[in-house]
Amino acid sequence: MPPSRIEERKALKKKRRQSRIRAVTAINLILLFMIFAMIGYYYITEGNEQISRQMAANSNAGVTGTDSDPGTSGNASVPGPAAQVQQESEMETVPEAEPDTSAPETVQTTPGPAKEEGVLEETGPEEGSDTSGDSADDTRSDSVILNFVGDMQFSGKVEQLLQEKGYDYPYKRLGSLFKSDDLTVGNLETPVTNGGTGAANKTYVYKSSPDALPELAAAGMNVVNLANNHILDQGVSGLKDTLVHLRHYGILYMGAGMNTKEAYAPVYVKRNGMTIALLGFSRVIPEVSWHAGANRAGVAGVYDPAAAVQAIRKASKKADLVIVTTHWGKERASVLEDHQSELAHAFIDAGADLVIGSHPHVLQGLEIYKGKWIAYSTGNFIFSKSVTEATQDTAVFQASCTKDGACAMKLIPCRAELGQPVPLSGEKAAKILKKVENMSSSNISIDSKGRASAG
Repeated sequence: MPPSRIEERKALKKKRRQSRIRAVTAINLILLFMIFAMIGYYYITEGNEQISRQMAANSNAGVTGTDSDPGTSGNASVPGPAAQVQQESEMETVPEAEPDTSAPETVQTTPGPAKEEGVLEETGPEEGSDTSGDSADDTRSDSVILNFVGDMQFSGKVEQLLQEKGYDYPYKRLGSLFKSDDLTVGNLETPVTNGGTGAANKTYVYKSSPDALPELAAAGMNVVNLANNHILDQGVSGLKDTLVHLRHYGILYMGAGMNTKEAYAPVYVKRNGMTIALLGFSRVIPEVSWHAGANRAGVAGVYDPAAAVQAIRKASKKADLVIVTTHWGKERASVLEDHQSELAHAFIDAGADLVIGSHPHVLQGLEIYKGKWIAYSTGNFIFSKSVTEATQDTAVFQASCTKDGACAMKLIPCRAELGQPVPLSGEKAAKILKKVENMSSSNISIDSKGRASAG
């Protein structure tokens, strides 16, 4: 073969090798680019999630703003004088689709401070009842005493009253009730903020001052449920402020957060050697956008209960006692909606030991399902006063629970005056107890001391 031909073949082979090298190099570069792109995307999205979680924690407790409440009358809760004589009448809106119901991971929250010794200023209940003794179960060595109350808001006429009489006014008739128990839980049906932007498409828009929280904490309130149809009345910024202020005053919360994981997560507390898990959910949410999402602040909804059921199951593996608080039902209705009993039973099937409801603004009945108590509605507690007389009947629902999840239930009847619950005795108390008994399952009876039992 001529030398020129040999050289041509060598040159051709060299070109082919170079082409292969270039091709392999190009492929490697593409792969590296894809790997770096995926890493970058991960850190960007994860960073965004961390930022959204940290925004509330890093905000100053004294956040202020100048946004006004559209459609309200300057009292930041109702649109005009006529609304003072009736409770809210927002229609329950069923979301078209439940956002992000992937199973949330439980997040342990540091328990709040232990109950202080001593009592608040005790002027005594108006009707002369003793709220400090005769608990649901007087055996304390192997049990915990838990008090549950209904809706609380410090807005509008309530706020005006408290500014005049002092922010400790709501608790002056309660004596040491919430300081002598092991845990007190209520439904905080208002954002707590000096800023925020009022919701434009709601009839009743609440906004409570942070000034109300120190006395709420001092009265013994340990945990509040935020899963309700008012907690986003001042938008996401109002929710963020609420979380900051609650943490500042040592009040634990559940049912809402900066994303799905936080909203559905239980809060854990330890009392008398027991681990207690508390979770909050709502079946009353004004708009789909209020639902917490993977990267969206909001409420733990239960139109689809899958995420809630999963969260309860996880909590039951870590806690001795699992308590679920739920916002549900129809306003000013003593008759249950179908979804109330369906959800309550699903929660207990998943591992809940006690289910406590709110939202109707009136009392509803009790039920025992598989040995577990359900209180369908605790009524109002610290709220505006309505001409609808049934909204003035309320009670403290007191449970005494043991480490194996068995609970006894007792009611302490009260009257919900404007901004102040007043414990009752005598005929007035008996009337409320009989009313709740009549609304309860047929096998439930309530004695003259408020102790409920299943026959």
